Amino acid sequence: MSKPVLGAYRVVKTFGHVRALRHASFEAFPGEVTALVGDNGAGKSTLTKVLSGVYSPDEGEVRIDGNPVRLSDPHDAKARGIETVYQDLALAPDLDAAGNVFLGRELRRFGILHNHPEMRRRTATAFRDLGVGLVQDMRAPVAEFSGGQKQSVAIARAAMWATKVIVMDEPTAALGVIQTANVLELVERIRDKGIAVVFISHNLPQVLQVADRIEVLRLGARVARFRRGEADVDRLIAAISGAYANEANEESS
Repeated sequence: MSKPVLGAYRVVKTFGHVRALRHASFEAFPGEVTALVGDNGAGKSTLTKVLSGVYSPDEGEVRIDGNPVRLSDPHDAKARGIETVYQDLALAPDLDAAGNVFLGRELRRFGILHNHPEMRRRTATAFRDLGVGLVQDMRAPVAEFSGGQKQSVAIARAAMWATKVIVMDEPTAALGVIQTANVLELVERIRDKGIAVVFISHNLPQVLQVADRIEVLRLGARVARFRRGEADVDRLIAAISGAYANEANEESS
């Protein structure tokens, strides 16, 4: 079995009197989709922010390729190959697709932005490699894109720069049936490129469709882990609600 490319082990995170994470653990493996599920308030968002460098844990540790690291901020996480697709997508609506893909990484010469056609070419190549088809002209601002196309831009941007892990927070939220199917296919394409995908979702049928592994959080701790084929919707609901647990919060050897 391959070793986890990204892991959190017995992480504690407290905000005032609220203990959001209670010795929570999580692992993501290269070339696999690991779903993170749980009810509202289970700690998914907090754990995601620990994994992406937004928060530093009060206790416990984060490891990349088995090595303990301290992620000082999201830029540090990006430099280590971890990209995050946030639920609000974090796109600049007035910029075109290439402008968003290269946002913060623009091709510059002597500190001055240059060669936008090259950025468009690289963006088009990345989209083509991932099977992303944009109807609009590559020069059109993303404000004119559909919800599914905006989601594809955000995911393709992460896929273009990630070398180890992509964290996706509710990537199909508010999308139609066809757009959702396209995004799930894109998730699988990224996985097949050897990148670890962390897939956070409340949609359990979608989780079962794309996930190679499923980790369940409840009350700030991991309470269950499943591999593909080991769970169905009823078992996931039982784990989320506390009716089922398999003592999954122990650190893996």
